[in-house]
Amino acid sequence: MRILLKILISSAVILLTAYILPGVHVDTFWTALLVAVVLALLNFFLRPLLVILTIPFTILTLGLFLLVINAVIILIADHLIGPRFEVDGFWWALLFSLIISLVNSLINNKKKHSK
Repeated sequence: MRILLKILISSAVILLTAYILPGVHVDTFWTALLVAVVLALLNFFLRPLLVILTIPFTILTLGLFLLVINAVIILIADHLIGPRFEVDGFWWALLFSLIISLVNSLINNKKKHSK
């Protein structure tokens, strides 16, 4: 039940962020829901592998390379989902991932403090 709530909140955040950013396009709430599920799966399966493979770059850039990994995951989701979810380039993917990460961390932080 908790994971379903997180995915629904992420969907709303994705839809709102796509509305704000002109370089990110999401058709409907159902597409945003699909994007949230695909991003959750990519973050669960692919992100750890990418983090391990890029440890030298991450150390060299003092952790900033993790932002690149987040943007790449957004671009992979764009490729997998197709025309219903489009990101116009790397910089839009980076900004999109930053906003989503920030809002999700704020939401998760509020939940921890309210318990």
